[in-house]
Amino acid sequence: MKRRTFIKQTALAGTSAILLSKTSIAFSNISQSNTLTRPIAISTWDFKIPVNETAIQTLRDGGSVLDAVEKAINLVEADPSITSVGRGGYPDRDGHLTLDACLMDEKGNAGSVVFLENIMHPISVARAVMERTPHVVLAGDGALQFAVEQGFKKEDLLTENSKKAYRDWLQESKYIPPIGEKNHDTIGLLVMNKDGDIAGGCSTSGMAWKIHGRVGDSPLIGAGLYVDNEVGAATATGVGETVIKIAGSFLVVEFMRNGKSPQEACRLAIERLIHKNPKYKNDNGFLAGFIALNKAGEVGACSYGKGLQYSLYTDGKNEVIDADYSKK
Repeated sequence: MKRRTFIKQTALAGTSAILLSKTSIAFSNISQSNTLTRPIAISTWDFKIPVNETAIQTLRDGGSVLDAVEKAINLVEADPSITSVGRGGYPDRDGHLTLDACLMDEKGNAGSVVFLENIMHPISVARAVMERTPHVVLAGDGALQFAVEQGFKKEDLLTENSKKAYRDWLQESKYIPPIGEKNHDTIGLLVMNKDGDIAGGCSTSGMAWKIHGRVGDSPLIGAGLYVDNEVGAATATGVGETVIKIAGSFLVVEFMRNGKSPQEACRLAIERLIHKNPKYKNDNGFLAGFIALNKAGEVGACSYGKGLQYSLYTDGKNEVIDADYSKK
């Protein structure tokens, strides 16, 4: 009876996935990598700085996969030219620059900070939360207090460019989150070492001109990031509210757990996202996407809306790849 029940439940799960894949969404047919040579680093977008290379070099220098994630994301957080992560990020509608970040290691440990101000490296504070407290998430003033107690420097992170952009925005004060070439939203990074261990991290300043207090998917374990070292990992980018509603990164990993390739898993997650958020189906300005890496060393990426890119390092080479996307 137990075996029969298992077979029945498995068949139903498979049917659900098949039915979900037969939506009206059409996708481009961009080829994806098969099994890759370890170590592997895959990150969202092309930030024009050596994110993946730094992660791989950290591994070569004897660092852990979590070290690799943290050090690589630190680069993006410290770059004042990037308007969506760390120093240089655009503020919310009240002029506050608030930062969110999370990470997970190969053992399933996790740390996160949300609504953090005045600390340049939220990913490092998130790691401190994971390693030095019994908690997973710290928020707002409490996260700032903890960071200062741990020796992180408190500083004004708004650049002159960000301040000018904010003053210009105040002329109309329209909340239209800009996602595109100059506002890539999230840095999400997944790293696998030569032994097959995986860690991941996300960091963001969130959408420009957001309502004060808004938190997106990036620092939420299961939404913006999820790592299961037995299966694989996924991270998200784009409009976080839609990713939160489907626990997007966890969903991608669960599809992989049930036998889907990273590419198939990302596609199915996008179909679920639009199924649950149909108002975005005909919105040409909307973009949300996932990148994924499984235990076998395969990768995948998919977005709703053309434009998602990801950077992939394997076999000594780093390249920027256009992700598979829905055709609207």
